[in-house]
Amino acid sequence: MRVLVVEDHERLAKAVAEGLRREGMAVDTSLDGADALVHVAVNRYDVVVLDRDLPRVHGDQVCRRLVAEHRETRVLMLTAASTISDRVEGLELGADDYLSKPFELPELVARVRALGRRSAAAVPPKLTGAGLTLDPARHAAYRGERSLALSPKEFAVLEHLLAAEGRVVSAEELLARVWDEAADPFTTTVKTTIGRLRSKLGEPPVIETVREAGYRI
Repeated sequence: MRVLVVEDHERLAKAVAEGLRREGMAVDTSLDGADALVHVAVNRYDVVVLDRDLPRVHGDQVCRRLVAEHRETRVLMLTAASTISDRVEGLELGADDYLSKPFELPELVARVRALGRRSAAAVPPKLTGAGLTLDPARHAAYRGERSLALSPKEFAVLEHLLAAEGRVVSAEELLARVWDEAADPFTTTVKTTIGRLRSKLGEPPVIETVREAGYRI
């Protein structure tokens, strides 16, 4: 899942981004509404965590643009205002969910995951295939009865491959969906992560390399 966190308080933006990354998500950050609009024009996000009171371009305007131009992207709106009328107003702008500050990070993570399952094609809470079971909410992975100790990136790659349901996934797609904008597209990061993942999954191999195309389960 790829997420954009738009929050003008830099420390809070960093804390939220780090919390989501620990859950295996690819996270970019913006500190104002204008930069957020640049990000969504360049990248496809499953979820945008959007502070309402933003400099340069107000969060309400960002939300309207997202709803009008990026219908597959879900919006979780954040605000310090907590009255019912504020929540209703935010939802009427087109936001998919609403969370008042201050909030607990586990709740925000759960809401982002729930919204991510609603973006584009629906993804079930648990993913299965080739004897594998992934539970993203609990960050748990199994091959048969054996628990797998996967890093956040290994888990995210496996999650994306399982969600593809047999479709070949290119290295470029994995880089765009699992890593954030800081990733170097010319590195062997994807190949290296796939190699580590194969080692942890064990025999017989379940990740197939399709020459000059990508990977599939």
